[in-house]
Amino acid sequence: MMHNNKRKRIALAIVAALALLAGAAMFGLHATTKELKHQVEQALGANSEVDDIVVGWSAIEVRGVRIRAPQGWPAPDTLRAQRVVIVPDLAGLISAKVHIHRITVEDAYVSVLRARDGRLHLLPSLLEKPAAADRAAPATPVAIGTIELHGGALEFFDATVKKPAHKLRLEQLQAKVEDLQVPAMSGRTRMQMDGVVKGVQRDGTLSVGGWVELADKNSEIGTRLRGVDLIVLQPYLIKASETGVRRGTLDLTLTSMVRANRLHAPGTVTLTGLQLTSSGGAFGTFMGVPRQAVLAALKNRNDQITIPFTLEGDLSDPQFSLNDSFAKRLGTAVAETLGISIEGLTRNVGKAAEGLGNTVKRLFGK
Repeated sequence: MMHNNKRKRIALAIVAALALLAGAAMFGLHATTKELKHQVEQALGANSEVDDIVVGWSAIEVRGVRIRAPQGWPAPDTLRAQRVVIVPDLAGLISAKVHIHRITVEDAYVSVLRARDGRLHLLPSLLEKPAAADRAAPATPVAIGTIELHGGALEFFDATVKKPAHKLRLEQLQAKVEDLQVPAMSGRTRMQMDGVVKGVQRDGTLSVGGWVELADKNSEIGTRLRGVDLIVLQPYLIKASETGVRRGTLDLTLTSMVRANRLHAPGTVTLTGLQLTSSGGAFGTFMGVPRQAVLAALKNRNDQITIPFTLEGDLSDPQFSLNDSFAKRLGTAVAETLGISIEGLTRNVGKAAEGLGNTVKRLFGK
């Protein structure tokens, strides 16, 4: 009997110890989670907020992430995400560098701004911190195996083509980035992104894939657009004074390669079902080509024009503009495809304008 009582006391002592240990662990986990939430919000910046953080045995789940945009940004937020799951590489914990096996982002919204000077701004509160702050608190090197984005939306605001900034919206995004080194950005990072390009009259699709060496600025990226509404792409194709687009779609295939800041990007553009506005009168142009010539070519080619072109230039040259280069090269390619001499066109337009001026002088006696 005494022997049985002794066993019971030992069992109760073990249960009590385990209960105390579990309570301490839960208290410690709660305290750790609160501190982790605070640290995450600090890392994301003063304009950020996080609803909740759940720490599991093999992953950390961050819920309700929001980073509000700075003053002058064209959208209220730079980032929103319903759920972010971070899976650390446990085998790499003994290393001085932090290893993250995978980050999965669900139902996210990201806004990107291309400023008037051509610089691209993404998550400025995270990626554009002052250099002094970086020196005071050096960032811990982080190696990320894979970042996946499921079901997100991205709004791209481009101030280089229009004021206020022109907006392109992508939805149903599925994206993957592999082998990312932060903050060094060294090595080759692979990427793939697929989504829907929102239009005024119809939606198209986008597929982008390839690799970039962020530190060295080398890259090889393939881009495919299919059935994209031409109305939302007008600022990239025509000048403000040119004939506008009423209807039509664009397909694009482009392979861009950058080595030592030199761009070489061959591609093709196909315009289908193009309908132009009647603005511009007799001298109306579309991509630098007479409006009537474009419409006649469409009529003779079953409502479709395919235009091969190549973009080339020195990206380090401050005089090089990718927008201008694309518009000019595409306009020249359209003229070549239609068999129109740009030099002859310029000469004929000049003569027509001179003749019109002489007629006005005769009419008004000046």
